[in-house]
Amino acid sequence: MARQSTYTAAYAVRTVAAWGVALLLFFPLGWLILTSFKTELQAIAVPPELFFSPTLESFHEVNERSDYLQYAKNSVVTSVISTVLGLVIAAPAAYAMAFFKGKHDKDILMWMLSTKMMPAVGALVPVYVLAQKSDLLDSPIALIIVFTLSNLPIMVWMLYSQFKEIPREILEAARMDGASLWQEARMVLMPLAMGGLASTGLLCLVLSWNEAFWSLNLTAANGGTLATLIAGYSSPEGLFWAKLSAASFMAIAPIVVFGWFSQKQLVQGLTFGAVK
Repeated sequence: MARQSTYTAAYAVRTVAAWGVALLLFFPLGWLILTSFKTELQAIAVPPELFFSPTLESFHEVNERSDYLQYAKNSVVTSVISTVLGLVIAAPAAYAMAFFKGKHDKDILMWMLSTKMMPAVGALVPVYVLAQKSDLLDSPIALIIVFTLSNLPIMVWMLYSQFKEIPREILEAARMDGASLWQEARMVLMPLAMGGLASTGLLCLVLSWNEAFWSLNLTAANGGTLATLIAGYSSPEGLFWAKLSAASFMAIAPIVVFGWFSQKQLVQGLTFGAVK
């Protein structure tokens, strides 16, 4: 009986601690949502107003001042196309390294992963000059190329880990039955690896959507994503907290909803990409 009471108390403490950590983590997001429904005066009030009359004034001003749909469209286009393009490039590379072992495969994989450690600002000047010379500045195409290349190491690593889990004997049996390389990939490999492909694609889609550094430095009004829209509410006159919060809320809402419905696949993608 005493043991049962101790177990119940420990369970209650863990539950309270988990809720405390969760509230702490989600407090900034909750505060941002609250602020987006305030006026500018309410947003900068001291002490902060927890109880107020919600208003959509900031959302209306954001829509009137900037073309939200254009920025949202650019975010969708750059995220989706870069993810699909990255999968098309990464899948054959991961397949080759997983099933046709080379002497330097591990070195190549580590080198690819190490490129993610380099600060993006280190490549800013050459990438900017290339985009400028190619007339791609302020264009979604520039972001699609950069997003694809920046996410490629993660994609190769994750797909490599997924392909390694597939028994080699299944592919060998398909070859003995006369399957060509394309038939082997399309009818055997892809169905078995569909979960890994989906998880990899979802994770890289979220990474591309949240990318801000390259969007701010390579694009403006025409090719800018929602990150560019948010940055537009920082001015020399100061920060307009209510409008900034409304713009941020409108920028993160689609990807939060998307992440909520695909959280299982995202967690799977984050875990099976670990180095073994």
